[in-house]
Amino acid sequence: DLPFLMILGLAAGLLGSLFRSGIFGSLAFFRQFKGLGLPERIGLAGLVTGLVGVFLPVAAVDNTGLQEFFVTGSAGWQLIAIAFVVKFLLTLLAYGSGAAGGIFAPSLVLGAALGCLVSFLAQGVYTGFGAWPLPDDLATTTTYALTGMGAFFSAVTGVPITAIVIVFEMTANFNLVLPLMIGSGIAYLVSDQANNGSIYNRLLALQGIHLEPVPQANNPWANLKAADLMQRRVETLSCQMTLPEVGQAFSRSHHRGFPVLDEGRLVGIVTQSDLSETATQGLDQYLTLADIMTPHPVTVAPNATLPRVLHLLNRLKLSRLPVTEGNKLVGIITRADIIRAESDQVSGELAELGPQAEPSYVVFQQRAPATGHGRLLVPLADPRTAPDLIKIAAAIAHGLNYELECVHVVSVPRSVAPAEAKVDLQGVEPLRRLAMSYAENSGLSVHFQVRAAHEIGRTLLEIIKKRHIDLVLMGWHHPTLTPGRVISGVVDTLIRQAPCQVVVVRPGRNLTFDRWLIPTAGGPNAQSAQKLLPGLLTLGHAPEIQLCTICHPEKGECLTPQHLSEMADGLEGTLHRPVYTQVLTHPSVSEAVIDMARLCRTDAILLGASRENLLSQVIKGNVPLEIAQQTDVTVILLRQVDVVNSEAP
Repeated sequence: DLPFLMILGLAAGLLGSLFRSGIFGSLAFFRQFKGLGLPERIGLAGLVTGLVGVFLPVAAVDNTGLQEFFVTGSAGWQLIAIAFVVKFLLTLLAYGSGAAGGIFAPSLVLGAALGCLVSFLAQGVYTGFGAWPLPDDLATTTTYALTGMGAFFSAVTGVPITAIVIVFEMTANFNLVLPLMIGSGIAYLVSDQANNGSIYNRLLALQGIHLEPVPQANNPWANLKAADLMQRRVETLSCQMTLPEVGQAFSRSHHRGFPVLDEGRLVGIVTQSDLSETATQGLDQYLTLADIMTPHPVTVAPNATLPRVLHLLNRLKLSRLPVTEGNKLVGIITRADIIRAESDQVSGELAELGPQAEPSYVVFQQRAPATGHGRLLVPLADPRTAPDLIKIAAAIAHGLNYELECVHVVSVPRSVAPAEAKVDLQGVEPLRRLAMSYAENSGLSVHFQVRAAHEIGRTLLEIIKKRHIDLVLMGWHHPTLTPGRVISGVVDTLIRQAPCQVVVVRPGRNLTFDRWLIPTAGGPNAQSAQKLLPGLLTLGHAPEIQLCTICHPEKGECLTPQHLSEMADGLEGTLHRPVYTQVLTHPSVSEAVIDMARLCRTDAILLGASRENLLSQVIKGNVPLEIAQQTDVTVILLRQVDVVNSEAP
């Protein structure tokens, strides 16, 4: 069948192109009769169609009837050929007149007729036009007719994939996929050479409607250059270095490759694989770096476009490209730089385009004795809101016997190294004095440091790791308006990635802590709340605790009153304060908590946070954000280290 499927594709491409040209020719023909209105033009076309139908009844059959007529192959080739020619011409006449209808169904019918004709040709060739029996493995007329439908439609409309899918969905026959791909693909290629652009765009243009291409102003990669993402500070090696020295350089660095310089000029590049191959041969004691490096490495200019850089990385299977001006090395761009920038752009966390963020730099630090059982990290940013935040942090730290690790992160542009940034320590002095005052008044061991960094979230994660932080307390003052965010960029980063407990505080209008509302469904957050509450309750004068659980009216999944009472008894024994319980039935967790907070005149709400992904946040609703936006009380979120799902909320 393959030769005849190719013939079918060629015929469909040529006749489909002719059909397209006929469409515009018919429209031009009828536009010459300016004195005829639409009813007269349609009447004229109907008159011609009726006269033809009197002498050729096949011309009067509708599209559905003709399609079944051709697909079944029940007619002879002579009748099918006549029907094809007549349908071809009458469709052009009807479309040009402005009659209601289109080119979709007629294209399928004409394609089915063309496929039938090619099928009869194939049968005649293999049977010697009646001299031999028909081979069993030759495709049926139905297969050729359906293939012709897709091929002719592809040639007329210029959408081969759509044509293949449409015909396949009509039959759900996987055996048709290959014939459709051959016929539709060839027909499209032939038609595309004879026609320019989409037929639908041309038809719209005739009506004065011109579709302009979508501008790429919103495409973040449209104007990006290598200089926008490259690392300007590059670790390099000298070509005169011995191989043991090169091995030491690799062991001290996380890089897997280095540019090689000779008197400031780029002369080569060396990778770990180059070094390991030489070491296995036992020649590393006699060679220098110039002997094993790859000379004349592929480079790009600073103004090279990002598509050009990606093309070279992919085609040459490289992970990095030096960026040069002449022979001078000015930077290096890696595949990781591009992936990072793309990820930041998609997530909406990219504040500025530039090279990869460098580790933070400690500008100032003040250490106290390490006398606590753990460390509580408090990022301080605004001197106006810092007193409330550090007050809560000190209460928690005192209750847990923790040290306070206060940090202020100064954000610097990516074009400036954190170690080279100028930081105004006089502006940070109020925060330092505030932290030290709590060290004097509460007896806590308080540390204070100032860091310059490119990314605040990454810097806090860095401090958590280096200083062995057990708990992080952060402030949250402005509800996010970004879709998909849980709270805000930096806070979300810690909620999802911090290897320790995270507490987020949204201060209320009146910073009082006498009436507490704690929605719970049991689980690890309830146990963590018991550890934090002793310190938090010291913020109030005579604190009361309202413990509640929320049941969905249909799902009915919640703590039983007995389990809730047992939790209340445990809290009363730990806190030595009265704990009241309440079981609520409501379809919305956030609305139930808001109503309960108003009814009890709550001062603070303690909620469970989670590491749920963004899709889950969208489906279930952002409960903490909804509560914070509709109440003016203090909202405290607690995320346990091993929390996977939120504890309702």
